[in-house]
Amino acid sequence: MAQRGKWNSKIGFILAASGSAVGLGNLWRFPYTAGANGGGAFVLLYLASVLIIALPVMMAELSMGRFTQQNPVGAFRAIRDGWLWKGIGYLGVITGVMILSFYSVIAGWTVGYMVKTILGHFRTITPEGVAAQFASFTANPWLQILLLAFFIIITIWIVARGVSGGIEKSSKIMMPILLGILILFVIRSLTLDGAARGIEFYLKPDFSKVTAKTIIAAMGQAFFSLSLGMGAMMTYGSYLKKEENLANAGTWVVILDTCVALLAGFMIFPAIFSQGMDPAQGSGIMFNVIPFLFVNIPGGMFFGPLFFALLALAALTSTISMLEVPVSYMIDQKGWGRKKAAYIIGGIALLIGIPSALSQGAVPALGKLPLFHIDFFGLWDLVWGNLSLSVGAFFIAIFVGYVWKSRKAVEEIRQGSRFALAPVWSFLIKFVSPALILLILLGIFI
Repeated sequence: MAQRGKWNSKIGFILAASGSAVGLGNLWRFPYTAGANGGGAFVLLYLASVLIIALPVMMAELSMGRFTQQNPVGAFRAIRDGWLWKGIGYLGVITGVMILSFYSVIAGWTVGYMVKTILGHFRTITPEGVAAQFASFTANPWLQILLLAFFIIITIWIVARGVSGGIEKSSKIMMPILLGILILFVIRSLTLDGAARGIEFYLKPDFSKVTAKTIIAAMGQAFFSLSLGMGAMMTYGSYLKKEENLANAGTWVVILDTCVALLAGFMIFPAIFSQGMDPAQGSGIMFNVIPFLFVNIPGGMFFGPLFFALLALAALTSTISMLEVPVSYMIDQKGWGRKKAAYIIGGIALLIGIPSALSQGAVPALGKLPLFHIDFFGLWDLVWGNLSLSVGAFFIAIFVGYVWKSRKAVEEIRQGSRFALAPVWSFLIKFVSPALILLILLGIFI
């Protein structure tokens, strides 16, 4: 139990769990997905999806974690020791390692681009030049490995220091800084000439642009942005005291995560429209568009490094939870010490991440090897960042709704709160959330 640790305070848990949820999915994926799906209509669908998919599954994970005081594997075993359910727990543990391995590649890019903007690499550059710089950046194998290692080492250092001494303490520092930088950016973006066009695009729904693809994209964004399906919230919930108000704490995590995503839209779209750019830039917006954007806006040389510092902080708060899931498993099930678990699991994630880092650019020294003709980053993102999380969340909802029984989960939640919406939550977790997660899975395959 000493190795597992506990949260020292409710606010510590809220900031740490919000940090797990807040990441590149909010600051990068949400704006470009909203831009590619018509803006305002997508935002409304996203908010509805947060309420009917994300929040119910979040409460399911937190209640399982606190009830069992275990990692995902131990939590399933403690309630129903069957091979299928243990398998879902193991899937969550493996997913944490695999997502950490390739997510840290992008996280490393944010650090690299923060340095590049500080050094003034984008002061006089064209849109084509930005794209060329990114291609050159990702083609440097040693730089890619160095940035990957740098980010994972920081993650290991924080997790090794414990739940309260490492994760909670760092979250109490990083999350307020992250929110402060984000709000500063929003203010700057809203005061740019032409920002009103971006706000209109972002807030005015155009339902004529809504398609089945838009609906599935909105549901997927709500689901993935909260780190659901791999047991991260289950693990964080296991460190909560029984007297804590679980419903209130879980709701605050969802509110903070959603607010960060919405603020990211207010940061990106007014700036893009102020420069006459297309909001449907796709996933390349962060590294192929944003640097050129900061060249053209007043004060851009100051805001550029700050922007990539913001992304790096958001990524770090997420990688911490990804590593904590397998570390918690090794502590609970194998009896390892926390430092040993963090160092070894983090080292494994680093080794697994190297092919993802090298497959993003033309690496001359490795170009003739078949292994590096595979886009490991894209492959792992599909398998672990999409399919695995969806499968995990689906079975968590089924398990809590029908195996453990939703009424027992409600009893656990009510230990520290009234939970007046228990009947609504029970209906959503048994019927609505699983059905919509299946739609997300169908959308992934299509």
